[in-house]
Amino acid sequence: MVNHSKRYLQAAAKVDRERIYDLKEALALIKSLPAPKFDESIEVAIHLGVDPKKSDQLVRGAVSLPKGLGKTVRVVVFADGDKAKAAKEAGADEVGAAELADKIMGGWLDFDVVITSPDMMKHVGKLGKVLGPQGKMPSPKSGTVTPDVAAAVKEFKAGKVEFRTDAGGNVQAALGKRSFSVDDLQANVQTFLEHVSNMRPPAVKGEFFRKICVSSSMGPGVLVRWEVVHA
Repeated sequence: MVNHSKRYLQAAAKVDRERIYDLKEALALIKSLPAPKFDESIEVAIHLGVDPKKSDQLVRGAVSLPKGLGKTVRVVVFADGDKAKAAKEAGADEVGAAELADKIMGGWLDFDVVITSPDMMKHVGKLGKVLGPQGKMPSPKSGTVTPDVAAAVKEFKAGKVEFRTDAGGNVQAALGKRSFSVDDLQANVQTFLEHVSNMRPPAVKGEFFRKICVSSSMGPGVLVRWEVVHA
């Protein structure tokens, strides 16, 4: 049994668990709940009508949020030569090749996104067991395996967020900060939901979005009505 804090219990008491809220109303409610002493992330979780065991039903990608993430995104890049120089100029926190792979293999994971040029996959490929479980393994689908590493660095630094289905068929992402206005949070969440909706695999039958929940990182979840968001 999870032992929740007094603040969490006070917040949870203000949420109607039997109700499905309009998005704007849900975000306003979240911002009104008792808050911790730090600026929480606002998170979205979608339970998809997919079979995560089937490769043709996996959902993975990245989307640029119109209002950014409200946090510093730490980006490392695998590149050499002119691409490495361009990545550094674009704001990459660390750039390297074989030595960077060794550093990560040694346990260094102080970053949020890994970007690589295709020719560096010979170094990145061996990091699958380290980066995969954390959702940080580069992929062409998410725009993190690309010949234009500098452009990718700028996009992720500006608020591009990666996502992929987990073992339970869920997609989760942090899409801003509690200090954002309701309108800015709504813009980010709607952009994310629309993007994921448009990635529906052809093999999926029936309802694609089974449940949508928004919350602060330390607060209770609030169910959101997709039809209203989608309108």
